[in-house]
Amino acid sequence: MKYCYLILLALLLPLTGCGAWTSTRDYAKDSWQSTKEFIDPPPEINTDSYQFENPNQEKLARLFTPVDGPLTSLARFVDDRDTLPGVEWLDLLLARFPWVNRVLVTDEDGTIIFMQPEIPVKKISKPLVFEGIWRRIRLLTVVDYSDLGPELYIGRPYFQDLDFRGLIGVGFDPRALLSLCPEPKELIIIHPGGGVWSRGADVNKEALMAVDWNTLLEDEVHGQVKAGEKYYTWLVRYVGKDPYIYATESVDPNADSGSWLF
Repeated sequence: MKYCYLILLALLLPLTGCGAWTSTRDYAKDSWQSTKEFIDPPPEINTDSYQFENPNQEKLARLFTPVDGPLTSLARFVDDRDTLPGVEWLDLLLARFPWVNRVLVTDEDGTIIFMQPEIPVKKISKPLVFEGIWRRIRLLTVVDYSDLGPELYIGRPYFQDLDFRGLIGVGFDPRALLSLCPEPKELIIIHPGGGVWSRGADVNKEALMAVDWNTLLEDEVHGQVKAGEKYYTWLVRYVGKDPYIYATESVDPNADSGSWLF
């Protein structure tokens, strides 16, 4: 059809002259513009649809997003490795996640065959026990509470010819991860049954740990709780099967809980 259209124009030119060509050209241009707008309309962004109506959720989202993104990326990076990691993989991990303190690789008996750094600043206070059924491959986490503070380890098994050959473990201090938050003192991470992690936040840790998180997480993934004299807005994130909760003091305890965009 395009070929025939060009021939038709060539036949008309000798008869009608330049005026006809100009008219035809303008008509074709207008037709193409209207067709383009119909099949490929200019994008319109409705910024109002991304605004939170709940100030508590808006505050928590602003605080935890810069922290949760890198943590999720690390979890995916580790989860994607199912064979014995090489030097290039280890170097890339440390380059992408500079807040990681330690990388270790064990054999099938749990003996460490590689660890970086070889002499870590923070020693493991007790043996790390990763409980899981290896046929159900998933990320596992263990938190070591040493004298120098908590160390969160993300681990997964690796294989050779479908046989279990050992474990890959990556450890970091979650308080270092909180430094990525725009206001570190406003955000806390709760490890149910373990502890409350913060960078100088004024919180009642005992009251937060007294919350029955296990029961609450059976039906909810976000909400608001009262701990001591304060209200906290919270959202749970799972690393493998283990829950870790982001929380911040509520701006308005009476705001409707609503729903999240996440």
